[in-house]
Order: sequence, then C-alpha cells, then structure tokens
Amino acid sequence: MLPIKIIGTGVYAPGEAIGNSELKKLANIDFDHDKTEAKLGIFMRHIAHLRGINETTADFATKAAENAIANAGISPSEIGLFIVGTDTPEYITPATSILVQGRIQKGEKWTSTFDVCASCASFTIALDNAVSIMTTDETINYAVVIGVYNMPAFVRPGDAFGYSIFADGAGAFVLQRINDGKSGYISGQLLTDGTQWDYIGVYAGGTRNPVTLELIKEHRQGLLNLQPLPGDRNVRLWPMVVNKLLSKAEVSINDVNHFIFTQINKSVILKVMDELGQPVEKTSFIMDRYGYTGSGCIPMAFHHAVMEGKVKRGDMVVTMASGAGLAVGSNLFVY
Repeated sequence: MLPIKIIGTGVYAPGEAIGNSELKKLANIDFDHDKTEAKLGIFMRHIAHLRGINETTADFATKAAENAIANAGISPSEIGLFIVGTDTPEYITPATSILVQGRIQKGEKWTSTFDVCASCASFTIALDNAVSIMTTDETINYAVVIGVYNMPAFVRPGDAFGYSIFADGAGAFVLQRINDGKSGYISGQLLTDGTQWDYIGVYAGGTRNPVTLELIKEHRQGLLNLQPLPGDRNVRLWPMVVNKLLSKAEVSINDVNHFIFTQINKSVILKVMDELGQPVEKTSFIMDRYGYTGSGCIPMAFHHAVMEGKVKRGDMVVTMASGAGLAVGSNLFVY
C-alpha cells in the first residue's frame, strides 16, 4: 500500500437544484421525466447558465478545491500539485489546473499543475497519476485532485437528451504523503479503446474542426451524439475492470467496503452490483440530486459517502469510471 492518504474532500454545484418539470420550462424542451427518474435515477441537477449564474469550469473546480482544502485543514501554500480531470475545460489552453492554482495560491509557487482529459474517466486517471507523482517526488507533501464537469455549456438549444442528463458540478480530494499504516493507495487499473472515439463528444474547437460560422450554421458545434453507444457497455465493462483491479492487487471482492461508480445510470449500477455479487448497501447514488456530472461524479459521490457515514476511516474503496473515447479508470484505496 502506497503512503498516499485522502485527508480532505469537497464538492461544489452552482445555484439551486433544478427539478425535471422546471428544467422543461427553463430549457424549453420536453422529455419523458418518468423514464429519466425510474431508469437513470435523475430527479434534480445544477446548471449554472439556466440559473443566470456566470460561472464555468474553473469556478466550479476552484470552489470544490477550496472546500476540500478547508476540510483537510491545511494551508493552500502547502500544496505542491494540482491536477484537474475534465473534458469540459475552461479553455483549450491554458490548462484549467493552472487557473485553479493561480486563484488558490495567488501567484508563482513551486507547484506542478496539469489537466487530464479522458472524458468521464478523467478524475480516476488523475488520481492514479497524482499518487504516482507523489510517491516518486518527496518534495510534494500535499496534492489536490479535482474532477469537474460543465457539459451543459456545450449542450445546444433544444437538445432534450443533453439537458435532461448532463449537469454542472465538481468534487476534489486533498492527498497527503504520510505513512500511518492505516490509509493509503493500493492500485489502479486503466483501459482504453480509441477506436470508439466517434460515438459521443465535443468535436468542434480543436485543430480538426475550428469553430467557424459555417460549422455553427450546420449545427456541428457543441455536444454531438454521432452514433448510439452499445447498450450493455458499462454492464460488461465495469465488473471486468473491477475484477481485473482486485486480481492485480490480490484483494478479495468481499473485502471491499464500498464501491463508487460513474453516476450516469442507477439501473446499470444495480445490475453491476448484482453481477459482482455485492449488496446494494455497499454503493452510493448521487444522480438523484446532481444529475450526471461526468468527471466530477466520482469525487462528489465519495464526499457524500463519507459525510453520510457510508465510508469510514479504514474502509477499502473501489472507484470505477468510464467515458467516451473509450476511456476507463479505476482506483483501489483504503480511506
């Protein structure tokens, strides 16, 4: 077990939550909210621009990080590494993590920053990278890893699918390099299939498709669902990756106290827990109050699991995230 411990967590979501009925009016859309609630488990979400709130990715990330730092009880000046996991960055460049560092540390510091852009698996991959860096660089005693999502900024007007599912939010961990013999990081397991790049994503704004008036007129900007995702993808993937992770770490699945999954579909999580032979009490759901917050949902769900007493010090936890591309990340640690 590597001596990297989670010592603080924090979340942030902008404005008052928006229920399904109010969402239809604010976004001028229609969708089957009964199906959304029954299958996906989504009842509420936070969307900054629908509330008239002038906040975007860097604002969400900074506020979640500040909450986690306060929860950890350390000074911002002590942090040696900021990593932001997101596929909805503030800008193409500079990295969102650089903005967050500047807002929190107020200037030039001996601090490392970078972003991880691996769709909805960004946070889990960022966490795995943070542990590796802290393990090899003894000058970094504290790190902040943030998962943040602002996909509603890319949802086009009238897109009922996009607005009914995607939401704004961020979660953050503060990590400390400390060998207390009780808490630490055990292992991570990643998986990628780049042949699936053209399923769903934001394909405008990069070098291949710069944003032009012609592109906007053709409605090729923002979030695009180019082809349907395989219906059983996560039900197949998640148990496979979890079992690979546990086999790699030589840990029995029954020794895991809690599982945190990508919060996009409650019915899928229930199926996966059944496939793993684990009781539903060993997992958490936050899509009912936050909608789907992509790269932010893993740290947000973990934060609430800790605050609600579902995860306690000494518990072994698995996080499991997957997203477009295809990118998959998982972590195993003792809280």
